[in-house]
Amino acid sequence: MNYSAWQILKNGLRGGKNWRPLWHSKEPKKSYDIIIIGGGGHGLATAYYLAKNHALKNIAVIEKGYLGGGNVGRNTTIVRANYLLDGNSQFFSHSLKLWESMEQELNFNTMMSQRGILSLGHSDGQMDSLARRGNMMISQGDDAELLSAEELRDYVPYVNQTDPRFPIYGGLLHRRGGTARHDAVAWGYARAADRLGVDIIQNCEVTGMIVNNKTISGVQTTKGKIKADKIGMAVAGRTSQVADMAGLKLPIESHVLQAFVSEGLKPCVDCEISWGAELFYISQSDKGGLVFGGDIDKYNTYAARGNLPAIENVMEAAMALMPMIGRAKVLRSWGGIVDMTMDGSPIIDKTPINGLYLDGGWCYGGFKATPASGWCFAHLLATDEHHEVAEKYTLDRFEKGYLLDEEATGATPNLH
Repeated sequence: MNYSAWQILKNGLRGGKNWRPLWHSKEPKKSYDIIIIGGGGHGLATAYYLAKNHALKNIAVIEKGYLGGGNVGRNTTIVRANYLLDGNSQFFSHSLKLWESMEQELNFNTMMSQRGILSLGHSDGQMDSLARRGNMMISQGDDAELLSAEELRDYVPYVNQTDPRFPIYGGLLHRRGGTARHDAVAWGYARAADRLGVDIIQNCEVTGMIVNNKTISGVQTTKGKIKADKIGMAVAGRTSQVADMAGLKLPIESHVLQAFVSEGLKPCVDCEISWGAELFYISQSDKGGLVFGGDIDKYNTYAARGNLPAIENVMEAAMALMPMIGRAKVLRSWGGIVDMTMDGSPIIDKTPINGLYLDGGWCYGGFKATPASGWCFAHLLATDEHHEVAEKYTLDRFEKGYLLDEEATGATPNLH
C-alpha cells in the first residue's frame, strides 16, 4: 500500500473499506518450531527479531483477541532509560537505542516524540538520589541533567513549586525520553514480522499446555491443538494464569493500573513530568489531551477497571502539582492489568519446564521495554543463552536473593 494524501481522501470517501491489510491473519498450522503466546508489543517484537536476527521462519504468534487490544493499547506511552541499578540500566539503555531507530527499521510511524522526562525532587535526600541516578545514566551512555529550582521555574513554570507540603528542590531531566503511540508499535512489529514469514493468529485463546515429563510439546487452543518445539509466554497481566496451565507458580501478582486522559488543550505540558512526592506522572498527547496516572490499585485482580480511592489519589496529586489543570475535564480512563514481581523488575528466562520460556513481570515498565524485551527474548529462544543486557532477569533470583529492587515498587504483598 502506498500512503499519500490522495489515498486518504479516496478511502475516506469510500468509508475506509479499501485499505489493504497491514498483515495477514492466518489459521494455525499443526506445528511450529516456536510459538509465542501473546500478540502484544513484546510478543510481536520477539517474533520479528526471531525472524530478523536469527533467520528463523516457522514461527507463530497466538493472540486471544485482536492485535493492539491488550496492555500495548492500555498504557501511558512513556519511553525512557533513566534506571539506576546495574542490570536495569543496561537493559533500558539498549531499549531506548532501539526505540530511536524503530521507525526507520520498521518503516512505520510510531509517533516517537523525544520531548523529555523530568523527575522532580522534594528534599535534599531526593536530590542526592536523583544525582546518583543521573550519574549512572551518564556512565551508561545516556543523557541526564540535574536542574536547580531556579532552572525549573524557567523550564516548567506551570508546576507548583511553592507548595509548603511539597516544595520542589530541583529535578533530573532526561531529554532523550519521551512518548510513542502504543498501538502503532504493535502494528509496526506485526507488519514487519508478517513480511518475514511469521504466522499471526488472532482470536485464538490458549486453553491448556501439553506437558509430559516436565517437557512441553504444544498448546491447546480454541482453534485446536498446535505443536511446537519451544513456547514463549509474553502475556503481561495474564502471566500467572497462563503459567498455571503448565503447573507453574510464579513470584508475580496481577494488579490493575489506571490512567486518565483529559479533554484536548492547547500545548502546555511540553515534557513528561514525574512527581517525586507521590507516584504520579503526566504528559500531553499529540491530540492535546493530558495523559496521567499514579499507583496500582492495592488489591489483586484481573479486571481491567479500577476503584474510586485510586482515582481520588491521582486527582489530588494532579491538583497539588499543577493547579492550573483544575478546570480541565477528564474524558476517559482505563485500567491495564500489570504483572507485578516481588522486586519490581522483570523476568526473561527459561522455566523449569523444558521448552517453556517466560517474558513477564514488567510491572510499570512494559511499554518502554518493548523493543529490548523482544530482542532479548528472541535471543534466549533462539540460542538458549541470556542476552548480555538481560542476564540479571532470571527467575531463580527470587530463590537466591539477588533481587533488583529499583524503587521498592514491587507488589509488596505484606501491604494487602
